[in-house]
Amino acid sequence: MNRNFKNRSLKTVITTAVLGLTCSPALAGGLLTNTNQNIAFNRNFARDGVIAIDGVYSNPAGVAFLEKGWHLSFNFQNAYQTRTIESGVKVPAANATPFYEPFKLNGGDANGVKTFVGKASVPILPSFQGALNYEKWGFQVGFGLIGGGGKASFNDGLGSFERQIALIPASLAAAGLTSSTPAYSVNSYLKGQQYIFGLQLGTTYRFNEHLAAYAGMRFNYVYNKYTGSITGITANIAGRNEVLFDYFGARAAQLNTQAAALTALAEKETNATLKARYQAGAAQATAGAQAMTAQQGQVKDRHLECTQTGWGVTPIVGLDYKVGKWNFGTRVEFNTHLNIENDTKVDDTGLFKHGVNTPSDLPGLWTVGTQYSILDNLRVMGSYHYYFDKSARMANDKQKLLGGNTQEFLAGVEWDVTPNIMLSAGGQRTHYSLGDGSYLTDMSFVTSSYSIGFGAQVRLAKNMKLNVAYFWTNYEHFDKAYTQQIVTRKQPLVQTELQNTDRFTRTNKVLGVGLDIDI
Repeated sequence: MNRNFKNRSLKTVITTAVLGLTCSPALAGGLLTNTNQNIAFNRNFARDGVIAIDGVYSNPAGVAFLEKGWHLSFNFQNAYQTRTIESGVKVPAANATPFYEPFKLNGGDANGVKTFVGKASVPILPSFQGALNYEKWGFQVGFGLIGGGGKASFNDGLGSFERQIALIPASLAAAGLTSSTPAYSVNSYLKGQQYIFGLQLGTTYRFNEHLAAYAGMRFNYVYNKYTGSITGITANIAGRNEVLFDYFGARAAQLNTQAAALTALAEKETNATLKARYQAGAAQATAGAQAMTAQQGQVKDRHLECTQTGWGVTPIVGLDYKVGKWNFGTRVEFNTHLNIENDTKVDDTGLFKHGVNTPSDLPGLWTVGTQYSILDNLRVMGSYHYYFDKSARMANDKQKLLGGNTQEFLAGVEWDVTPNIMLSAGGQRTHYSLGDGSYLTDMSFVTSSYSIGFGAQVRLAKNMKLNVAYFWTNYEHFDKAYTQQIVTRKQPLVQTELQNTDRFTRTNKVLGVGLDIDI
């Protein structure tokens, strides 16, 4: 390890984390899309071939076959999610030393792996669908959180925050600041909020008793806010836990005092040899003070506060065809071009320049679904979703790191137990094409999953129905291994290789209640 450590991660890890948060869905759907826009979806995921008011989102053409008049749906959901990353790092150059697996110096397990947990919550996720049908024509409006919708907090930081900070004890030891019990600590924190509000307007036309079409658009507004900090970096030096910013500051002050004293002696000294010796000592002390000040700057507290906003329009078209006991529905949401602009209040990273725009498209989506009535009171459904993720622009062309586009397979069943009570259940398989995992970071990751939901619809009055539902998602583990080159000195250039591992997984639980009204 090199004597002049440069903790460059303090300027980059917050940036990486924040950019990652902008690509992290809170709920069901693709990489960026929330598909749970109605409680009916939560209890039965395969809604793309169903004729009901929730079709304003999932099957808008099918809404044309509802009776004439107003149809309204009000929905509220509560969601809770955890994100778990088991991060490891090895330093081959430090093999057979205490610094080989540096996470062990700050809470890592016997294998040098440290677990980081983030929590995201959406206390109230609202959505609304409304439709007014005439004989042939119909008009629709929908509102919801199309993406995001909650807050995510990592109260103990992340592996990407710590990996380079974890090298500090080795660098200190190489500089002669040794300890028999090497250790470090850091206070790191990141909180993100992401909201993509969508207002959808459209119209339907019913050609005949079998076929209807839809055309509309969704107006999307993005609001993201991120706050983060890295503070209080410490390390064990000579058996004492030192706050490094204060430690280097004190050393710099001592050396400056020494330099001033030697300079004063040199000014008074008449002996040329002694004068030169004092002057050389003063120069050496001044250089040392400057080095300590530079080191102090590398470990100072860093903060970030940035808000991002942007908007874009999503064109949507759909068809529905019903015949006998069958119904078929399909829709296409075209790619939404979005740029989000920085409104930066504090940026110690120097990388979130105020007013800069970043691409953050919502990917196009094609859905197809069907419903079949086995009995008058028993129906089964199936759906397929295909997200055009590779065609959606992301920051730094991140979409190119994906192995392919996202696919979802959905199934459901509805049973009218009585004329006033319906029970339903459904399942969903979401498959992400993540390639070798280069797309994933510890702040921005998804893994393929299975979801199960169930619930009921209860008729409260002739024109009023209550929907309740609960669903959860079981995410797969995804293991990522990669090497990282860290610059430990710029002049002359010295690099250190890190061998990193990350294991990603998540949990997701959603409870919802909604009210449908026909007028």
